[in-house]
Amino acid sequence: MNRYRSNEILAFSELDGFAVIENQRAKALQAIRDQSDDYLLNVNKTEFIEHLLAEYSIVPLEFHTDQLSVSVEERMIPADWHPMSYFVDRGKSYPKDVYTFHLPFSGEAELLKVRASTYSMSAPRIMITEQEVRFEIINFSKDADSIKQEADRIVNQLVSQNQHLANDLNKFNSSLEATLSKALDDRKEQLLKKHDLVSKLGVPVRKSSGTPATFSVPTKRTPVIPAKRKPKVNDKGFKPEPALDEAIYRQILKIIHDVGKQFERLPSTYAGKDEEHLRDHMLLILEPNFEGSATGETFNKRGKTDILLRHDGANVFVAELKYWHGKKAYLETISQLLTYLTWRDSKADIVIFVSNKDFSSVLETIRKATPDHPNYLGFVEEVDDGWLQYRFHINDDRNREVRLAVQVFHLPV
Repeated sequence: MNRYRSNEILAFSELDGFAVIENQRAKALQAIRDQSDDYLLNVNKTEFIEHLLAEYSIVPLEFHTDQLSVSVEERMIPADWHPMSYFVDRGKSYPKDVYTFHLPFSGEAELLKVRASTYSMSAPRIMITEQEVRFEIINFSKDADSIKQEADRIVNQLVSQNQHLANDLNKFNSSLEATLSKALDDRKEQLLKKHDLVSKLGVPVRKSSGTPATFSVPTKRTPVIPAKRKPKVNDKGFKPEPALDEAIYRQILKIIHDVGKQFERLPSTYAGKDEEHLRDHMLLILEPNFEGSATGETFNKRGKTDILLRHDGANVFVAELKYWHGKKAYLETISQLLTYLTWRDSKADIVIFVSNKDFSSVLETIRKATPDHPNYLGFVEEVDDGWLQYRFHINDDRNREVRLAVQVFHLPV
């Protein structure tokens, strides 16, 4: 008679881990290939990749060893299950206490069958019931310490093997984003070629090689409209859209950041000045560092608080300068700024001057309030103290993403 039950398995030994991971990777890549051309060209890349990561990342199991429990029942145990030192008659069964240990876990139960790249040749036999691992110890020794030692050994084996598997899964998960991002980019490139949109449009951006770290005027200025274009799909077919190059966007923000820090270092000179005065000073520094393309893109000002960078009659970059007047006014400023943008992958900046003495509390309010905006997509990074990067979308279209910087400067009265 076989002592093992039909529903028992060898823990972490039934399925090859490499095959499981590669199969999951293939499914994730197939999910990209399964999408229509229009979908891939229109979809917000970051949002789509995040969806795929949530769908195809493999979350490791977690054993809750602090919740280990035991139950006991008497069973008739066949003679051939007994130790060799026992005097028993073959073919007979004898009553023995059987201790069943219950170890809860979180995660996908199927992972209990997966063999890691590092594994044990002597895996424990277990049963799986919902979110619980069970293993049994027959009380042949009638010694509580021996039973506890055996239970601890099995639990330690399970935890150790699970950690080896978790290492493999975490390595896969950490590489998945780059894999999917490259696959999506490659697919988009194929689609662009197929639709004959591979030709470059506009005048390429050239970074000024002679621009010093200070705010002096360079001898050669940097164009602000890039060669790279973002495609979209509509009822009339594809239409390319211009986008401000990420490196140029960062260069613009860095100049604004440096000017804002200059304001902070010279409070007696700039404190109390209105937004228009501060805006004009920033514009005075920005304009010499960049040049437009043949279509004449340049920095413009509108009203008292805006800095605009336009192309083909629409804005590729908008900066809004405001004094801090609380959470409500801050969120309204975001809404106002988003109405100025229509193109995919627009870039924007909100520059906030804080006259409050408690500057840190304002920063904390901004961090907490920003995700409350209905167009919020996600936090990107904190570049520097008071310089936060976010992802938003324009009104009514989550796939048209806005890269939004929030730069906060302290100008106490």
